[in-house]
Amino acid sequence: MAEPINVVVTGAAGQIAYSLLYQLAAGSVFGPDQPINLRLLDIPVMMEVLQGVVMELEDLALPLLKEVLPTADPAAAFKDAAAAFLVGAMPRKQGMERKDLLSANVKIFKVQGEALDKYARKDVKVLVVGNPANTNALICSHYAPSIPKENFTAMTRLDQNRAQAALAARLGVQVDKILNVIIWGNHSSTQFPDASHATVNGKPVPAAVNDDTWLNEVFLETIQKRGAAVIAARKMSSAMSAAKAAGDHMRDWWMGTKPGHWVSMGVLSDGSYGVPKDIVFSFPVTIKDGKFNIVQNLPVSDFARSKLNATAKELEEERTEAHSVLMP
Repeated sequence: MAEPINVVVTGAAGQIAYSLLYQLAAGSVFGPDQPINLRLLDIPVMMEVLQGVVMELEDLALPLLKEVLPTADPAAAFKDAAAAFLVGAMPRKQGMERKDLLSANVKIFKVQGEALDKYARKDVKVLVVGNPANTNALICSHYAPSIPKENFTAMTRLDQNRAQAALAARLGVQVDKILNVIIWGNHSSTQFPDASHATVNGKPVPAAVNDDTWLNEVFLETIQKRGAAVIAARKMSSAMSAAKAAGDHMRDWWMGTKPGHWVSMGVLSDGSYGVPKDIVFSFPVTIKDGKFNIVQNLPVSDFARSKLNATAKELEEERTEAHSVLMP
């Protein structure tokens, strides 16, 4: 059996982590032959709750889980980390401006970026789940200059999963029959869920749906506003589905995508599709040997271009605001 890898989960006493940790310990993310050591990071006031989570992890009696370390010390958490799920972040509260939110998150992701830089493996795969995820990933990479920028990604897989599920429901098919839906841009209400290149049972989704108004209005707005709809109904944000998406994202990044399939990930823009460089933007990617490549040369309609421009503009504004509060 392989040597155990160290996997970090921040915000480890929270709701998303609670659903994520079982997936990690059971082998559904890193594979059935990869033992793991879990490093659970949270703030000091959450340590008692975290002890309860540790007890439950012990009681799962899963053979792949070798060690569990609950800690409030980033140095201990990130030591020799091979993968990190950055779930903990400052949530947006009522009356909070975006700049206030970014300012609070800069403090969190500065500490974590510096700890990654100092203690983690240089090939560590970092997935930022905590919102605003795209810009938090940018901030974190800023403070970890010795780790390649492509090792920092933001999660838009939840949006992709939502889009696949909505199309499957509309077409009356199993969700796994829908392939290559794209989420472009920010994990926010400006994101662009794009079904124009998707297939259902090998046929183009737009032809199968045969209703451009539904695709460009109802479908688009449903996915953009799904997170808010969950909060309105549950009085809490998405947790089980967010955890599943985080596992999906990391598993594909670790294991690779199937031939002809692509997935959506927030990655540092290289200028593809005319997107400004140096923002973390969700693109369709293929993955092989732990490396992702942005899918190139997909046709972009005028409608799609307007949506890409709008979400890129928001990310540029977030970047500007984050830089204005970045601490040296």
